[in-house]
Amino acid sequence: MALSSPGTGSGSGTHAGADARPDSKAKAHAGAAAAAAAATSSAPGPAGPHSPAGPRPTRGLLPLLLLGNSAMYALYVGVAGMLLALQIEAVDPAEKVANFGLVAGISAIFATVFNPVAGALSDRSGRRNPWILGGGLLAVPVMLLLGSVHTILLVTIAWCLGQAVMNVYQAALTSVVPDRVPLASRGKASAAVGLGLPIGSTIGALVGAAYSDDYRTGYLVFGAIVAVTSVVFTALAREERMPAKAPLPVKAQIAAFGSALKDHDFRWAFIGRALLVLGYFAVSGFQLYILKDHTDLPAGLSAEEAVAILMPVNSVAMVVSTVIGGWLSDRYDRRKLFVGASAALAAGALLVPAFSSSWTAMLVFSVVNGLGFGCYMAVDTALVTMVLPAAEDAARDMGVLNVANAGPQIVAPFVASAVVSIGGGYTPLFLVAAVLSVLGALAVRPIRSVR
Repeated sequence: MALSSPGTGSGSGTHAGADARPDSKAKAHAGAAAAAAAATSSAPGPAGPHSPAGPRPTRGLLPLLLLGNSAMYALYVGVAGMLLALQIEAVDPAEKVANFGLVAGISAIFATVFNPVAGALSDRSGRRNPWILGGGLLAVPVMLLLGSVHTILLVTIAWCLGQAVMNVYQAALTSVVPDRVPLASRGKASAAVGLGLPIGSTIGALVGAAYSDDYRTGYLVFGAIVAVTSVVFTALAREERMPAKAPLPVKAQIAAFGSALKDHDFRWAFIGRALLVLGYFAVSGFQLYILKDHTDLPAGLSAEEAVAILMPVNSVAMVVSTVIGGWLSDRYDRRKLFVGASAALAAGALLVPAFSSSWTAMLVFSVVNGLGFGCYMAVDTALVTMVLPAAEDAARDMGVLNVANAGPQIVAPFVASAVVSIGGGYTPLFLVAAVLSVLGALAVRPIRSVR
């Protein structure tokens, strides 16, 4: 799985606030908007999903998007965050940290590479539903395979296959919003997609905990959840064939990446996002082992049950701070302040379990970290839409930003396992993650075009 930013459609309204600034970037945005408006007025025609006046999305599409994303995140959290860790521990308890870092890191590389490939395939076919259905149904046999292997090598191969089928599903599902939802409804659609993370995470933690003693059956349950969801989604969400899109050549993609990062403000926004995401996932990926080996749990509470408590607590805090943080940053028009403060809050949260191994410390960490990370992702995404180098390349540049989401998730397992192994425990991991969060907070200071 790769954490991704919302589509540019939902953030397009933010450019209006940025365009009020009397600088060259604002003028460029305003000119692009005026040209688009003139083209629209001079060439009337049937409104498509990219028009603010486009048709309403298919009835029931937003609940289906919530369902589809919730199922996806349930599998990612329940499998990668719990069952896979238990399986790797069962194979080789002494080397579980290093092995888990290896499996998670290699599979993250595979997922990051395969996601755009799967997206390009669905682009060329002009259809999304067959890919959603195919990826969802294939989750069942792949999860069956994953539960039946008994060596680290085979676990790695099986989970890479799991990442492949889930990225077929994810890439096609992610494309549904820009394909079928008009601009005027993108905010609601983005909210439906975004709520899939806390809801799916909670389901994943609860189901994972329920099958912690029988991870093979747990794998099948998660596969079945995604398979049934894919059938329901494709049966109820009406789809019209889209024009096939030619894939962007690799050389052009590399050139686009370099071009976007030449922009001063966008480059610092990219660096800040990468640092904070690296710190966040370095800790969250090892949560089960942290609870097993670092935290003093109350009598009768297993590490798996503790995850099932912490994940909903963290998700609720994240939802609350996402809504409140986004609203306050709009009200006061202070993006950098909220981005920096939320990153600093996440850093402070990491210090709590670093200096205390109590269960209370983990509860406090879960709440405060959720508040910090939720607010950061909401406000930082708005900030990024204001520092995009060129309005006409918004989609391309938001894709570049996703490298700051996906790249650190690849590096995080290797970094975390190395820190734990060299440092002799999880306290150094919390401290390193806190430093990364502080650096992420400081990275927004050089940004000049946004307050």
